[in-house]
Amino acid sequence: METLRKNQHALTPVPPMGWNSFDCYGCAASEKVLLENLEVMAERLKDAGYEYFVVDNGWFAEYEIAPGQSFPTVKHALDVRVDEYGRYLPSHCYFPNGLQPLIDRTHELGLKFGIHIMRGISRKSVEMNLPIYGTPYRAADIANTSDICKWCHYNYGVDMDRPGAQEFYNSWIGQLADWGVDFIKADDITGFPREIEAIVKAIEQCDRDIVLSLSPGGQTTGERMDTYSMANMLRTTKDVWDNQHDIDKAFDKWLEFNDVRKDGFWLDMDMIPFGHLTVWRPNDQQHTESIVSHQEELFSGKGSERMSGLNRSQMLTFITMRALAASPLFMGGALPTTDEFSFELLTNPDMIACNQNGVMGHRVYQKEDIEVWSTQKRDSLTEGWLGVFNRSEEPKSVEISLQELSLWHSPAYHLRNIWKEPTMYYDGTKIETQIDANGVLFLQFIGWNEVASTL
Repeated sequence: METLRKNQHALTPVPPMGWNSFDCYGCAASEKVLLENLEVMAERLKDAGYEYFVVDNGWFAEYEIAPGQSFPTVKHALDVRVDEYGRYLPSHCYFPNGLQPLIDRTHELGLKFGIHIMRGISRKSVEMNLPIYGTPYRAADIANTSDICKWCHYNYGVDMDRPGAQEFYNSWIGQLADWGVDFIKADDITGFPREIEAIVKAIEQCDRDIVLSLSPGGQTTGERMDTYSMANMLRTTKDVWDNQHDIDKAFDKWLEFNDVRKDGFWLDMDMIPFGHLTVWRPNDQQHTESIVSHQEELFSGKGSERMSGLNRSQMLTFITMRALAASPLFMGGALPTTDEFSFELLTNPDMIACNQNGVMGHRVYQKEDIEVWSTQKRDSLTEGWLGVFNRSEEPKSVEISLQELSLWHSPAYHLRNIWKEPTMYYDGTKIETQIDANGVLFLQFIGWNEVASTL
């Protein structure tokens, strides 16, 4: 790939932070609910550093919504809205005023606007054989009709060897830039490096800075890391939800990709499923009967409307892992109705300081079900953070020496218990504690010579 004029990674010197609509609204987020969440984000998360307000898939879908209902009873719409050049436009059903009022309000609040796109070109554009902006080519000339996403039927892949293919991506991304988009989440793309390069090139030719996030994690492979790292964020996991199995798979991917480090390029463990989830699949009998009567496939997302199923220990583990891994922090729950404990964790200054330190931690200790992951403070040998994780379903008594944790750069360390739980005994040489099932002890360590220098 040719050398780019822009330094894409300069846009993200630390892991990006924000909110994404998928965990709460799936593919059916309306202007109304998005504006409500935007205001709460500005009020409750902005000062903590959360910056990107991201609308996920389905914003172009023309759903048929039953009278008196706010959400559709299908996973995907039968029709989408496109312009005369085959580029998606906001749907009439959910955005009667278009996206511009939402984008403008995002910027008025000092936040940045993000949007989800699917790889490829819409099937509707190909069926209508619409022209590609600025070229003599048409949609059917560039579409690979045998390249179909298994879980979202809206698009065909683009054959990047065909004339007009790059020009289509240039016009599509250029249109988003003209709207004021600051962040693009490109989906169904980590298995298709040629189309990643096409989007990177398209962003490069824009006059607007746009952060690029690549999804989903199920297709991610280390063999394509050179291509992935042209972007700013890379999903390493499949969708992560509010259960222990998904926490465990995030640990697995943290270990699998632990040697991947590049400034401005962040490995993403997916959204944070705290608070009010899957709001667009109401857990009521009337709605359930409607779904069954239409024999529709289940909505995107997982489960029915609920508050997060993670218990306190799991939530502490989840957010500690994100902090130590320097994974982007994107809240997934509906903000107006999310619980206070979730907000406390999301805005905890010590957790954010560890995450925004921007150094992905590594595992320094493993014995039976206890793992310890360590993150060094940037440009320091004697400061950083530790997570002592109990990876079992039972409470565990733990005794670990500092030597076992590879802390040797200082003759002694001060340890601070960030979550204040569980309680810990520390005599200067070893840690003793009892950690709940699936729980964590989150510590900041500072060499005594560093402590003394601040006194």
